[in-house]
Amino acid sequence: MSSNQPYVTFHDGRRAPQLGLGTWKLTDGAAIPAILAATEAGYRSIDTAAIYHNEADVGQGILQCGIPRDNLFVTTKLWNDQHSIEASKLALRESLDKLQLDYVDLYLIHWPVPKENHYLGAWDGLIQLRDEGLAKSIGVCNFDIEHLQKLLDKTGVLPVVNQIELHPYFQQAELRAYHADHGIQTEAWSPLGQGQVLQDPVILELAHQLQASPAQVILRWHIQMGHMVIPKSAQPQRVRDNFNLWSLHLDDDAMARIATLDKADGRIGPVPAEFALM
Repeated sequence: MSSNQPYVTFHDGRRAPQLGLGTWKLTDGAAIPAILAATEAGYRSIDTAAIYHNEADVGQGILQCGIPRDNLFVTTKLWNDQHSIEASKLALRESLDKLQLDYVDLYLIHWPVPKENHYLGAWDGLIQLRDEGLAKSIGVCNFDIEHLQKLLDKTGVLPVVNQIELHPYFQQAELRAYHADHGIQTEAWSPLGQGQVLQDPVILELAHQLQASPAQVILRWHIQMGHMVIPKSAQPQRVRDNFNLWSLHLDDDAMARIATLDKADGRIGPVPAEFALM
């Protein structure tokens, strides 16, 4: 794996690059050049999902990039209508066929869909897939504390990762504290707040002071907070810029200033307890 970036270690002992490439909305072949630009820049982590409808393109990008499979960290996700043991196992096999891979490094339940209350069945399926070696590590996305606690209470197995909406306007301190207490790695989706945070005066001032882009400042904040983070871009130069963080450092004052940007109404995406799209 690439050595010029930090890694995190999961509670199952496996490692993952802290910074990866997100591929949401990269459809109609757009994921392929993004992956080629990313891997050339040094990325070794790629995130996709069944619902993104781009797993075949991601597979092609992985095939074309020339990076040995053992040096890549690939994540995909189970969609909401497949929350049972058998459906989850079939879903991953379908994803692997599209990706042209023998395994994924991380398989995630995409949403808890608590109104249906079938996520425990999905989790049991993921545990079996992990034991079969088709997913090296297993985790979840968008789970609140009560959903995580239910997994622990009913199965004794906690996810290695919870991928959640997380950016300076929506910092989720209580959920992150639960993660820290239980050895769950926090991973940020929409790390730039879908672009909304890029124009914040605090971020712009810090970017000017540090001679960095606003995106670099925000991504560096995530890295120093210990989050895994998966920014998405279809523009090769932006993909490269997002990876060029390792000489950048935010001092305590800068980190404290970004901490003040948290908003009670900062969520952009769906509320996990209510989201039930099937």
